[in-house]
Parts: sequence; structure tokens; C-alpha cells
Amino acid sequence: MNPVVAIVGRPNVGKSTLMNRIIGRREAIVEERPGVTRDRKEVEAFWLDRTFTLIDTGGWITGGDSLDEKVSRQSEQAMFNADVVLFVLDSTVGITEEDAQVADLLHKKVESVIVVANKVDDRNHESSAWELMSLGLGEPSTISALHGRGTGDLLDRVIELLPEPVEIIEEEVTEKIVSVSLVGRPNVGKSTLFNRLIGEERAVVHDRPGTTRDAVDTMVETRYGPVRFIDTAGMRRKARIDEDTEYYSLVRALKAVDAADVALLIIDSVIGVTHQDQRLAERVDAAGCPIVVLLNKWDLCDGEQREDVSAQVGEKLHFVGNAPVIKISALTGKNVDRLWPALSETIEDYRTRIPTRRVNDAVRAAQQAHPAPGGARVLYATQGATDPPTFTLFTNRELPRTWIRFLERRLREDLDLGSTPIKIRVRRRSE
Repeated sequence: MNPVVAIVGRPNVGKSTLMNRIIGRREAIVEERPGVTRDRKEVEAFWLDRTFTLIDTGGWITGGDSLDEKVSRQSEQAMFNADVVLFVLDSTVGITEEDAQVADLLHKKVESVIVVANKVDDRNHESSAWELMSLGLGEPSTISALHGRGTGDLLDRVIELLPEPVEIIEEEVTEKIVSVSLVGRPNVGKSTLFNRLIGEERAVVHDRPGTTRDAVDTMVETRYGPVRFIDTAGMRRKARIDEDTEYYSLVRALKAVDAADVALLIIDSVIGVTHQDQRLAERVDAAGCPIVVLLNKWDLCDGEQREDVSAQVGEKLHFVGNAPVIKISALTGKNVDRLWPALSETIEDYRTRIPTRRVNDAVRAAQQAHPAPGGARVLYATQGATDPPTFTLFTNRELPRTWIRFLERRLREDLDLGSTPIKIRVRRRSE
């Protein structure tokens, strides 16, 4: 396990900017207004041949609404679990009441706390940082997270405080960790389900749409092996995205879908299958990612609503084939346990390898039932890869796309591949 370094402080002091500066890329969403970061964001960072986990937290605040309280609890949890805490303050403002309250919390682990005076853009402003000594947490490190000034010296101090690395002899691990993305429109219950699946309150849950801004992931050991769950921001139509923050949230959500082995498409049963749900399903399907459809808030529907939404799944999501459909309540946990066997079966199909003889038997049967037009014919077929199953066809001439789609359906049926997507590559034999 890597040592953990947490970046904490009140809102809008530059915590996310500091994270991006340390890792050298724009991972955390940054915007010139408080409250953009809400969930804990974890990334791997490196300095002086040491690797550590860097956590960006939402701003700690008092006297706010219920969402602010949840964000503050996330921040406190990161403070107490970290090996090193970077307590970031705005040197141009000085010590606020909230800064002082955060300092009181950190006095319990003062030896592992570094006070970071941010927005010190040049030497002329360094004197303003000495006021922070009154917090009783030691000498501050003066930096400009935006321009990179002083961050190298800060990281040197971080490395000095990290626990000594422990040499661990690990056995070779051949089992791949499965990545499962939770996708859906805003406010359908993704974060509530995410917290239930990982067994802790990791993502901030609130009934305000758009609470999740970044993709947040956690690995969970299950009886089916290790699974990495990724909670993504709710996706909306591009025409409705009018903020930079929402744009970058969408980019990260789509990136998470592209990297996932399985996507859980979460639909609000009370509202039903919307046009946006259809678009999301199409986007996931195009990424070559198998889908499990979850009808959330099922317990809030009456009999007529349940019949209606079940029919909508068959009509509007017909292109996902035989994808499992599970009716759940993420809030109460009802039927969530049914997700595990469905995931196991979907992952097994995703990783399956079919013997070459069986593949060719299936192709031969398909050609006999419906020959390709124009004398085109598959001479030989083999499975070249898994994740998803990928088949290479060696042909005598070019195959029409419509016939390739027909063959894809037949292969999925004859080879018992369930709802998992498959890829087909065509290679024409040279004359």
C-alpha cells in the first residue's frame, strides 16, 4: 500500500490546483469558485523515487447546508487516515475562522501536518505567510500552486515525513482487476449505489443534481475477485452543458466508460427510460463495453409504473441485446445483492475464449443459413483476443456491413456470449 498524502483546507484556497501541479496534469477540476470539489479524489504521485497516494478533498466548511456537511466529513476522514496532511491556506487572505477550526482538528497529528501558504507568487509576499505560525502547526511552506513556485521544496518536506517504505515480496498476480463504471443521468442514484457497493461513504450523496464532478474509483475485494468500481458524473446532452466544470466532468465520465470492463447503466424507474438514457446506452455500447441495466428506485413505483418502465427497457434499449436488467433500491439495498452474480456472468462472457473449431462451425452454419451476397465467403475464422471477444475473419472478398452485423448476432447466439459486445476484424486473403 502506498503512503497517503491528503490535501485539506477550506474552500477555494487552491487545493485542486496544488494536486494538478504535483502530478503534472489536469486531473482535478479547477474553477474560480468554491465548492467545485466534493468527493475525495485519489491519484498516484511520484517524487524523489517515492510513490504515494495523493488525495484532493472538498473544502471543509461550517454552517452550510447538508451537502456542505457531507463534504466536510469526507475531508475530515481524509485528514485522520493520511500519513501526511497538506493544510492549504490562502496567504493573501490570512487566517479565517474556518482555517482556525481546521487547525484545531489537525493538532491531534501535528507531527505529520505541513502548513501550506498558497498564492505566494514572489519573495515580496513571503512575509505574509509568517502569520500562519500562530496556528501552532509549525513553519509554513510558501508556494504558488498556480505557477509552481516552491512546490519542489514542499514535496521534499513531504518525502521526509512519509513512513519508510516496506519491501514486500509479492507473488505474481495473473488475475486482472475488473473495472465497473456506474453511469447515468444526473441524480439517478449513482453515488448512493457506489457507496453501498464499496461499503463506506466514499462519494458525497445529496439530492441535488450534479453533486459528483469527478470520476471516483475504489477497489473492492469480492467473492468473485477484485473489482474496481468507478462512480462517474451524471451525463447530460452537450447542448445543456454550459459550464467548464460540467464539460470536464463529462470528459472524465466518458473516459471512465472507455476504460471500463462493465458499465452499470442506472435508470430512475420513477421517471422511466428517457432519450438521454438511450444516448448513454448507445455511447457505452459503442465503447465495446457490456452493460448491466439497473432500474433504481423500484420500491417507489406502483404496479402500473413498473409495467411501463419494463416495457420501455425492451423498446428503447433493444440494441443492448440480452443485457441483464435488475430492479433495485440503492437507498435501502433491496436486490443490490443480485448485481454480483450478474456481474460475474457478464465478466465471464467478456473474457471468454472460444476454441477455433467451434468458431468455424458457427461461421459455417451462419453462411449456410444466409450466404453473403456477391459470392463473398469466410474461408477461416479465429478468436484473436478477449475483453471483449474479438474474431478475425479471413475472406475471399469484401464482406458487406449488413452481413457482418448478421454474423455478429449469430456468433453471439451460437457461442453463448450473452449480452457482451464482440468485435469482428475482416482480412481479405491476398490473391
